[in-house]
Amino acid sequence: MELRHLRYFIAVAEQLHFAQAAETLGIAPPTLTVQIQELERTLQAQLFRRTKRTVALTPAGEVFLAEARETLAQFERTLNVGKRAGRGEVGRIHIGYVGSAAFSGILQKQIRAFRKSRPGVLVQATEHPMGELPALLEEGRVDVAFVRMPVELPSSLRAHVLARDAFCAALPAEHPLAAAAGPIKARALAGETFVVPEQDLGTREIARRGRFNPRIVSAPGTLLAVLTQVSVGAGVAIVPNVLTRVVSLPNVVFKTLAGEPVMSEVAAVFRKYEHSPATKKLIEQMTGKTT
Repeated sequence: MELRHLRYFIAVAEQLHFAQAAETLGIAPPTLTVQIQELERTLQAQLFRRTKRTVALTPAGEVFLAEARETLAQFERTLNVGKRAGRGEVGRIHIGYVGSAAFSGILQKQIRAFRKSRPGVLVQATEHPMGELPALLEEGRVDVAFVRMPVELPSSLRAHVLARDAFCAALPAEHPLAAAAGPIKARALAGETFVVPEQDLGTREIARRGRFNPRIVSAPGTLLAVLTQVSVGAGVAIVPNVLTRVVSLPNVVFKTLAGEPVMSEVAAVFRKYEHSPATKKLIEQMTGKTT
């Protein structure tokens, strides 16, 4: 039994006239008769009572009609879902991110725009240590990662920069430099102990400019953990200046750094040869290029 048998049966059952049903289906009446007979032999049941003047459903035919309609409807739903999945309109995307991507608003902006354009796609976002994200992407446990560059990436992955910002200094409120006028010079931080975030680019660059080796007391991971360490007086930190707009923690003062800004980039990282239609649509949204 094939789907065409169900379509032929439903057409006859709705019109109760073989010739008219055949015309609707675009086939010859004898062909339709043969198809219905094949269906009845398969089911080992008579579906229609036929006379020279009338056609009527048997009790078995009435029961089968309801199931045939439901089967065709389910098939159409399945077909539609398959087509939508192929167009990237349904599916699931797992996003991994580091805290600074959320603080910058880039993560929220991209997810919000994608959900608006593809409401049938389930998007889930989970924070991960930045060092784990490349491997999670390669393993397929994450589909897109939001990181703070630079990050060492294998050849199978590609990064696209979404935003740029500068670093600033985070100091305990009682620190002498917290009340100093103007930006802080790199050399002024030479004797400090540093709390280092996952992305240590800012710390390394300030140490290079100030010509000192940073004395690292702690590397707690997330930016919030870093600022917490600063707030309890464990040391100073070089962090993205986006935190000055979104985080207010007791006993923490943010100060501008003197000289050329130390820049950093928030980027989306994804597989070069992505196969998921939904994920490809997200990549196209972020990069502005068709994958």
